[in-house]
Amino acid sequence: MNILLTNDDGINAEGIEVLAKALLKEGHKVTIAAPNVENSGKSHAITFKSPLMVQETKLEGLEDVKSLCVYGTPADCVRAAVHLLDEKFDFCFSGINSGFNAATNVLYSGTVSAAIEANLFNIPAIAVSSQWVKGHSKFDTGARVAMEVFNKLDDLKRLQVLNINVPYLDYEELKGIEVCKVGADVMSIYDISEEGEGYNMRLRGFPKDNNEKDSDIHFLGQGYATVSPLLYDVTNLTLINELSKMLK
Repeated sequence: MNILLTNDDGINAEGIEVLAKALLKEGHKVTIAAPNVENSGKSHAITFKSPLMVQETKLEGLEDVKSLCVYGTPADCVRAAVHLLDEKFDFCFSGINSGFNAATNVLYSGTVSAAIEANLFNIPAIAVSSQWVKGHSKFDTGARVAMEVFNKLDDLKRLQVLNINVPYLDYEELKGIEVCKVGADVMSIYDISEEGEGYNMRLRGFPKDNNEKDSDIHFLGQGYATVSPLLYDVTNLTLINELSKMLK
């Protein structure tokens, strides 16, 4: 397959290199389009008030892979590849992100948003993220899980976006791969300190006591890799008819 690979950690991040090599090993053609610097937490932002700069580059260890360095957001990277390259991409991978993109973090994640952006251009996509522990992630585990899931997909035309997360474990230590819903937990624990006349707020993590037992956050804590199918239609279809009657 012809695969577009992107991320939000930047074009020189270890996670994108590991995933690129895993895809190449499986025999796929890979094109990389990734940000020049880290863009974590940029969600689905795009550049539109200034020109978007894009440069071809050569990546160490991936010299034969066409690579675009994009001076913009993860969503910009997908747009750049789609509009600049004479390519029809069969699939898009985004990642491997350093750190979970689970629960409501899917709303803030540049990794997940890049996968969704690809799907807006009719390219099915998978976002892959690996738990961050003391400056490290198990990218090899993330790549193996991503390839295992990808190779089991039968009908890619029906797929929109899958969100994969893996805990900080070697592949052999995983309890399995669990298909589950995205949790409702909000990453809302801050370390707060006074700074001059104001405050410094550093986002630290999720509350520990309210994880739903059938959610991605719960299963990740139990040692499973998780797979969650995502939709991005934000229309509340349950209320649309009722609201139409109210406003007539």
